[in-house]
Amino acid sequence: MESLTLFNFSGQFYALLGAALAALLAGIGSAIGIGIAGEAAAGVVSEDPNKFGQVLVLQALPGTQGIYGLLIAFIILLKVGLLGGDGMVDITVSQGAYILASAAPIGLVGIFSAIAQGKAAAAGIMLVGKKPSELAKGMIFAAMVETYAVLALLISFLMINSITF
Repeated sequence: MESLTLFNFSGQFYALLGAALAALLAGIGSAIGIGIAGEAAAGVVSEDPNKFGQVLVLQALPGTQGIYGLLIAFIILLKVGLLGGDGMVDITVSQGAYILASAAPIGLVGIFSAIAQGKAAAAGIMLVGKKPSELAKGMIFAAMVETYAVLALLISFLMINSITF
């Protein structure tokens, strides 16, 4: 029996691995980030239930990275023909590896930026707990982290769209 090595997998395998990692890593980061912000939000709401709407907005912010990862996964699945009804296209190992590499920016930046954004959102939630009129400042602090997730989304998108079959 021939042993499996990294190079024995097909191009389709690498492409689907890229789609899975983009969605999984960014989604994991978002789940952790939302959890961090949710802990802070629960503390504020336990003191003042009227602040629920304000803190909910901040808690939701780290969820965008998961959406970005899912978007890149869908784009990959469309590109390789898994979605759309025509069946998967033939992909070389090199093309599959390129797709996997294209998924890396949003997957890796997504996981770390969502966690960092969850921490920034938690700090903003604590700010709203003490000074409800400062919601906009808390949102700006958390949104600053979002910039890097958007840049990673953009580079993943451009990389995937530059691959030809």
